Amino acid sequence: MADVKAAKPKSDKKEKVKSVAPAVQSFGKKKTAVAIARVRGRGRGMIKVNSVPLKLLRPEILRYKLYEPILVVGERRFRKVNMKIHVAGGGHTSQVYAIRQAIAKGLVAYYAKHYDAASALELKKLFIAYDRSLLIADPRRMEPKKFGGRGARARRQKSYR
Repeated sequence: MADVKAAKPKSDKKEKVKSVAPAVQSFGKKKTAVAIARVRGRGRGMIKVNSVPLKLLRPEILRYKLYEPILVVGERRFRKVNMKIHVAGGGHTSQVYAIRQAIAKGLVAYYAKHYDAASALELKKLFIAYDRSLLIADPRRMEPKKFGGRGARARRQKSYR
């Protein structure tokens, strides 16, 4: 016969239930760069990209593009949430545009899920009025190179004489 273990009676110890902060996940894309943003409630307005604070991100010139979603809707909307963003692929500029899209879409999704739909709609309108690319991805992609030339459309010059 197989060994049968008797079920242990449950102890009277109260298990600590860890309260999970409300969270959403969103993404932003530009060319081949993809940024995934995890937006968590009960935060203090911290935004980190690949474990680096937003104010230390390089290049400095493109850093202002990252602040655009924050400046458009105001810092008070970001005070309640923490964002962790992971970005990969593409170049510097594409990554920055993917990050800013992920920030904007993440904030709208968080407000839609954990607050009311009216505040999320208000955020959406603010973002679209400023720059449509904050919420809607750019569908343009690089066209692949073809034979007979050095690029997708360029061909070798033909000589008639």
